[in-house]
Amino acid sequence: MQLEQIIKEIKPLDEAAMRSARARQDRLTKPPGSLGRLEELSIQLAGIKADPFPSVKRKAIIVMAADHGVTLEGVSAYPSDVTAQMVLNFLRGGAAINVLARQAQARVTVVDIGVAADFESMPGLIRRKIMRGTRNLAQGPAMTHEEAEQALQVGVDVFEDEMARGLDMVATGDMGIGNTTPSSAIVAALTGYSAAQVVGRGTGIDDQGLERKIRVIEQALAVNQPDANDAMDVLHKVGGLEIAGLAGVMIAAASRRIPVVVDGFISTAAAMIAVALAPRLRDYLISAHQSVEIGHQAMLKHLNLNPLLDLNLRLGEGTGAVLAFHLMEASARILCEMATFDEAGVSDKE
Repeated sequence: MQLEQIIKEIKPLDEAAMRSARARQDRLTKPPGSLGRLEELSIQLAGIKADPFPSVKRKAIIVMAADHGVTLEGVSAYPSDVTAQMVLNFLRGGAAINVLARQAQARVTVVDIGVAADFESMPGLIRRKIMRGTRNLAQGPAMTHEEAEQALQVGVDVFEDEMARGLDMVATGDMGIGNTTPSSAIVAALTGYSAAQVVGRGTGIDDQGLERKIRVIEQALAVNQPDANDAMDVLHKVGGLEIAGLAGVMIAAASRRIPVVVDGFISTAAAMIAVALAPRLRDYLISAHQSVEIGHQAMLKHLNLNPLLDLNLRLGEGTGAVLAFHLMEASARILCEMATFDEAGVSDKE
C-alpha cells in the first residue's frame, strides 16, 4: 500500500473505548487517579487499540541501521565501521538492546536500510539497503527525494511483516554512527532553533568536536535550505535512512492501531518527520524517556510529548523504549486485571 493511503488509514483515538477505560479506572480498588500516569497510559492504550481492555503482551523492537556521509566531517567520536560491527553484535544477542529485550520478553528485528557494509543472510536481520550510507549533508542533500520515499516504504514493509508475526506494541531503535547530526539538523529545521541550541555530544565528543558539529549543521542548513513546512524536503536534505525507516514504521503502526514507544533523540527526530506527514499519528506515540541530548527537549516540546523516564540515557538502539515496555504493560494489566470495588466487595468512599 502506498504511503499516502496508509496515512489516510490512521484514525482518531476511539473515544468510546477511552470512556469505558476511564470509567473502569474510577471503579478500581484505589482512590481515583492514585496511579497517576499508569492510569493515563491505560486510557490512551484503550483509545489506540479501540479496546477498553487493551493487551500489549506481544512486543517487538525494530532497529533501523544506516551510515551517514557526514561522518567525514569528524562529527562523531567513533568511526563509521562501528555501525556494521554493532549490527553483528545485535544479531549475536550481545548488545544492551538484546539484554533489555530479553528481560521484557520482546523480540528484536534489525534492518540494514543503509549500512556501508554488506551482510550475509542471518536470523533476525532484514536486508533492505537503499544505499551504502547517506551522502554528506554538509555538502548537499543527504538523499534524493526518491531515496527518502523508498526508506519510508521500507519502514512500512518491515512493520507489516512484524504485524503478521503477531504484535501488540512496537518500539523504535536505531544504529548509525553520526546519526545525532542529521537528527539535530531535523529539529533545527522544523523548530527554528539554532544549531547551537539543539546540538549535543552524541557518542561523547569533546568541546572542540562539539563546536565542529555545530558548524557542520549550520553549514548543512545553509547549503540545503530545508523547508520547515515540507517534511519530505527536510528528510531528504538533512535526514538519514534509518530516520526515514523509523518514520515509516510509526506511520504503518498507527494505521493498524498499534502503540509506538519512541526511544530517544534519533527516534524522536523520526517522530517529528512522521507527525509532520501524518498529524493524527501523534496520539499513537508514547515517549519512552528524556534523552541527555539537549535537543531532545525541543523535540518533545514540539510534539507535545511527556516522556515516561529520565535515566540520563543516550545510547539509542531502542534501550529506553524497551525499558518503557514494562510501564506500558503494567498500565494495561492494572486496567484489565485489577478488581473494581463491586467485584472485590470493597466499600467505596461515601
